[in-house]
Amino acid sequence: MSDTNTSFEPVRIGLVSISDRASSGIYEDKGIPALQAWLGRALRNPVQWEPRLIPDEQAQISATLVELVDQAGCDLVLTTGGTGPAPRDVTPEATLAVADREMPGFGEQMRAISLRFVPTAILSRQVAVIRGKALIINLPGQPKSIAETLEGLPNASPPAAGIFASVPYCIDLIGGPYLETDPEVCDAFRPKAARR
Repeated sequence: MSDTNTSFEPVRIGLVSISDRASSGIYEDKGIPALQAWLGRALRNPVQWEPRLIPDEQAQISATLVELVDQAGCDLVLTTGGTGPAPRDVTPEATLAVADREMPGFGEQMRAISLRFVPTAILSRQVAVIRGKALIINLPGQPKSIAETLEGLPNASPPAAGIFASVPYCIDLIGGPYLETDPEVCDAFRPKAARR
């Protein structure tokens, strides 16, 4: 679990699982628990979670992202699901629709990690964007893939950096709280001048 030491700044994180079937109760959502479990191990900051389970509806996804950033005040929003090429996969479009700026490196690295396992990783359309002072990232739908893309493949040859190593510094640069990670889970990278 997250270390609730008061020396670490609190952070508010939105977790959005996008699935027609899970949101209608056909099966249990595994995205939000997987995100919460990994982040709970990786972050030392006290976290306030803002979970949302919604269907693959573009307008609803966009509205949820806006609500989490503009009303709930999330510093980081992670989505899972809806990033493939199927007609109902509209998470990237909904995310880009609410963006101030796009951060293409996150999607590029997620696909590079997933390509180590399956050739169909090139079908993934995950994007990351900045809205105001918040970072929004689309993640894969499977819990194993979520952990791999966040954490990377440190023991692979050659190793692959996970995307979360860059998240704390990105949030620094856009005016958010200073995120502290457990280096055993994720060694966040910051230039020396940016470290506290």
